[in-house]
Amino acid sequence: MTPAGGSSAGRPTPPSRAVADQAGALETLGRSSGPASLILSSLADGAKHGYALTKDIEAFAGVRLAPGTLYEALSRLEAHGMIEAVASHDRRRPYRLTATGAAALSTYLEAQRKFADVGLRRLAGSWAQT
Repeated sequence: MTPAGGSSAGRPTPPSRAVADQAGALETLGRSSGPASLILSSLADGAKHGYALTKDIEAFAGVRLAPGTLYEALSRLEAHGMIEAVASHDRRRPYRLTATGAAALSTYLEAQRKFADVGLRRLAGSWAQT
């Protein structure tokens, strides 16, 4: 049996449907779902502290999260069990994604993909240049 979050091939196993159902959608975070999805996406490839999160998000999304927005979202994500703090030997406080957070991110991104696909399809049909 493989431990949660790992596999015999060294790759993370996808979160179970039960965990995804427990996680709910990031929409439960209200207006924080945008920053939350960026933070969870950043943490999907490993633990990071606040400044590293800001720089990574800026690099892959072109969005700069203000410190207040970042730390409010981190607090909410931690309270919802989607991320957890990791022990550190300096003053920085790194966070990592939990199985609940991975499931919530996956659910959220799949919904966004469906939404984007519909919008792009409709644009192609209605606004296609002739």
